[in-house]
Amino acid sequence: MKDLMTTAQSTTAVRRWRPPGLVALAAVAALTVLSAGAEAAKQARQPVEAVAPREAGEPIMAIVSIKSQQVTFYDSDGWILRAPVSTGTTGRETPAGVFAIVEKDKDHRSTMYDDAWMPNMQRITWNGIALHGGPLPGYAASHGCVRMPFNFAEDLFDKTNIGMRVIISPNDAAPIDFAHPSLFVPKREAIAAAPGRIDKLSSEAEQATRDADEAKKAASVAAKEAASLPASLRKLEQQKTRADAENAYADKLVANAKTDQARAKADELKQKAATKAVDAASALDAAKAAAQPKRDAVAATKEAAKLAAAKKADAVKAATDAKLALEPVSVYISRATQKLYVRRNTHKPAPDGGGEVFDTSIEVPVTIRNPDQPLGTHIFTAMAKTDTGLRWSVVTIESGDEAKGALDRITIPQEVWDRIGPTALPRSSIVISDEPLSAETNYRTEFVAVLSNQPQGGFITRKPTAPPPMEMASDDGWGGNGFGFFQQRDPYPQPVNPRRRGQYQYYQPAQPMPRSFW
Repeated sequence: MKDLMTTAQSTTAVRRWRPPGLVALAAVAALTVLSAGAEAAKQARQPVEAVAPREAGEPIMAIVSIKSQQVTFYDSDGWILRAPVSTGTTGRETPAGVFAIVEKDKDHRSTMYDDAWMPNMQRITWNGIALHGGPLPGYAASHGCVRMPFNFAEDLFDKTNIGMRVIISPNDAAPIDFAHPSLFVPKREAIAAAPGRIDKLSSEAEQATRDADEAKKAASVAAKEAASLPASLRKLEQQKTRADAENAYADKLVANAKTDQARAKADELKQKAATKAVDAASALDAAKAAAQPKRDAVAATKEAAKLAAAKKADAVKAATDAKLALEPVSVYISRATQKLYVRRNTHKPAPDGGGEVFDTSIEVPVTIRNPDQPLGTHIFTAMAKTDTGLRWSVVTIESGDEAKGALDRITIPQEVWDRIGPTALPRSSIVISDEPLSAETNYRTEFVAVLSNQPQGGFITRKPTAPPPMEMASDDGWGGNGFGFFQQRDPYPQPVNPRRRGQYQYYQPAQPMPRSFW
C-alpha cells in the first residue's frame, strides 16, 4: 500500500513538474489566445463601412463621432453612408464643432506634412483640417484631419458639394425630427415669384450698370475737356499780371518825365501798355467765361456719375439678393457675441484661389434671455419640403439648454426673418451656440465654430489662415462691404495648452458694422 501511495505521489509530482521552457511557452500561448480574443472583440466593436438599404439622395450633412471613430452621412430621409475614421491623436486632436466643406481636391498633397498624399481631400478649414482618404489603424492617429477608408473617400468625393455641413461631435450624435415656430416657414408665392423677380431685377441691374458706365464715360470726357483750363487760365493771368506791371511802370515814367521829349515818349509807352493791359484783362475774362460751362459740365457729370453708381449699387444689390433668395441660407446665433450672422453661397470662385465666395452682408444683434446661462450647440437643418413648408431636424453636440429651450430664449429681429425666411429652401440651417465664430470664418467659408471645452490640438498647432481683407468687384453682383470684414486678430497666436478653454483666436469684424440691418 505504501508503495502504491509513493507511486501515486511520484506520479502527481511528475505531472506537476514542467520544464521551465515549456511553462513559458504555455504562458505565451495563453496570452496569445487572450490577445487574439481581445483583438477580435475590439475589431467587432469597431465601426464598419455600411450603405443604407435604399436609394440614397444627395448628402445634406456629415456627422463625425470622435468617441466612436465613425462618420455618418445623411440625406433627407436618414443615414446613407457610414464608415470608420481616424481622427486626431493626443495633442493634435480633431476639433469638435460646426464646419462645412470649403474646397475639394481629388489628388491633394499636403503642404504641411512633407507632401503627404491626401486623396479625395474635402477641406473644412483653411488652416488644414479636412476629410480625406488615409490609413485607419482602428484608433485616433491623425494630425487633426479625419481619415476615411481610401475607397470610401473616393466613392464619396463626387457626391458632396461645397458648403455641405460637417459636424464633428465629441460623442455620438444624430439628427432627430424637430419643429418650432421660430424656424423658417417659406411662402409658396414668394418662391414661385422669385424667378420672375430675379429676371426683373437683373434687367434693372444691367440697365443701371450701362447707365453708370455711360455717366462715368461722360464725366471722363468732361474732365478731359476741362483738364487744360487751369494751365490756360494761369497763362492768361500771368500775361495780365505782366501787362498791369508794364502799365504801372509807364505811369511812373509819365510822372517822372522832366522834358517834353521824355514826356512824349512816356505817353506813347503808356498808351501801348494800357492797351496791352486792357487786352490781357479782356482775354482773361473771356477765357473765364468760356471755362465756366466746362467746369459746370465737370461738376454735373461727376454728380450724375455718382448718382448712377449709387443706383447701380442698389440695383445690383437687389438683383444679388434676389439670386441668393433661391440659395439655402445658413444662420449662426452666438451667445458669446450676442449676434446673428447669415451665410449664403454665391457659387463664385474666390478671386485669390481656392473655394467659393459666401455672401456675408448680414450681421445683426440678437436678444438672448438669461444670456449668462449656456445654450449649448444645436444645429437645426431643413431636410426637405413638406405640404406646409419645411421638415426640420436638430443635432445637438453640446448640451447647455435643450434645443427647444435654446430656441425659445432667442429673439430674432423680424426684419431678418422677413428678408430670408419666405424663400427658405431645404438645406437651410440655423446654428445656435455658446461659442463665437472661429477666426477661420471668412468670405470663403460657411460657418466655422469650435467647442472651446474640447481638445483642439489639431487646430491650434496649425497657423490660422489670414486672408487679406478685400473689396470684391461688384459688377457681377457679388461685391459689397461684407467680404472685407473677416480677418484674424493675430495670424500667429501664442502657443497655448490645447486642452484649455477659450484660448483660440476667434472671428472679429475688421471694422464696425453699420447700424442699419443691411
